[in-house]
Amino acid sequence: MKEVKIGLEIHVPLKTKEKLFCDCPTDYYEVERPNVNTCPVCTGMPGAKPFPINESALESALMISKLLNCETRTTNIFVKRKHYNYPDLPSGYQRTSEPIGINGRLSRVRIWEIHLEEDPGRYDPGTGRVDYNRSGVPLVEIVTAPDMKSPEDVRNFMRELMNLLRYTERIIDVGGIIRVDVNISLEGGARVEIKNINSIKGAYKAIRYEIMRQKNLRRRGGTVRRETRGFNEKSMITTPLRIKETAEDYRYIPDPDIPPIVFEKSFIEKIKLPETPQNRRERISKRYRIPEKYSKILVKDKEIADLFEEVADRIDPGLTANWICREVLRQLNYRGIELRESRLNSKILIELLNQVKEGEITEAVGKKLLERIIDTGESPQRIVKAEGLGRVHAVDELLDVVDEVIEENATAVRDYRSGKKEALNFLMGKVMKKMRGRADTNIVIELLRERLD
Repeated sequence: MKEVKIGLEIHVPLKTKEKLFCDCPTDYYEVERPNVNTCPVCTGMPGAKPFPINESALESALMISKLLNCETRTTNIFVKRKHYNYPDLPSGYQRTSEPIGINGRLSRVRIWEIHLEEDPGRYDPGTGRVDYNRSGVPLVEIVTAPDMKSPEDVRNFMRELMNLLRYTERIIDVGGIIRVDVNISLEGGARVEIKNINSIKGAYKAIRYEIMRQKNLRRRGGTVRRETRGFNEKSMITTPLRIKETAEDYRYIPDPDIPPIVFEKSFIEKIKLPETPQNRRERISKRYRIPEKYSKILVKDKEIADLFEEVADRIDPGLTANWICREVLRQLNYRGIELRESRLNSKILIELLNQVKEGEITEAVGKKLLERIIDTGESPQRIVKAEGLGRVHAVDELLDVVDEVIEENATAVRDYRSGKKEALNFLMGKVMKKMRGRADTNIVIELLRERLD
């Protein structure tokens, strides 16, 4: 099998109040009207000069560089103009810094460079319209070595990277914000770049398709050419955009309006690193006294770890960890969504787990409720009260159902009496089904044994 080499250029917007070279706000993802968060600088008007570079964005880029174990470059970091003609660039060039961090690593993937650059606008090829609200928002660009060998490698790396970046609380983290350029080649073939993929799932699908496309092309005697391709999310295929540019094609020049960046030692030293997933795993294991297998799972997603701590401060941590790691994640994985895309929050989960802990509902009812409220955000207490889902302890009521189940399942009764003890679980399940999961399991088991023994 031909060796696959995959490298990434990942662009993530930084959470700052102002754009990189002007004081326009950066909340373009919350603004419905186009072209309102703009000024002559971020729309490239003739004669408009950039403001001094956004210091908060510099701090964020340095923090991310440190977290990715990069060497920090401290002097003569030029901001350059990268020239290309596209409607999203009103000035005809994009400002991007020389590397701020180099030679880093995350797990087994080397990080070649970390840059700071400005975001272009948003161009809609269908209508020909451009919205410049996003133009000039600071981005951190993370360039990896081609150390990944499969779509699974890329998915695992990107999940780990995005989780680490979320721990900084320095990135804009809403759906479709990140953009990934994938560079992929098969042994002996040219490198192909797939541009502007906006999700981890999209990157995974694009790479799977592109590997298959290149293999099939070579199998038919064709040659893979160096080119730039786009990824169509709907059809899940890559399509040609243009022959791949080289650095010379972009005509990089230092921006004459921006002096080179020099980092003083005190500026670098004052940047404190956030708690990392590894630090958090150790802390919550010790503080909440939960098994390490749970803490490892929790910290893989910052939002899940946040949910755990908010709930575990109110409800038994062991119960909380068990439910989140087993039931909550199972429901999210089944839907293929993240926690933020659901309607579940700490208040709802505390309410649900408190009902389970106090014995107001059975665990089976709790699981069914979770399956519902994760989509609706309803109050578990209100559902239980309105639909009569509270735990049933009354022996008389349960006994009627037990007798009914025994009468309806003569084969299972004979199996149990002939020594097949697993038949008891079958009958137990029948009772719970009739009771919609509300029956007290301990009482049901006792009643079944009394009737059958």
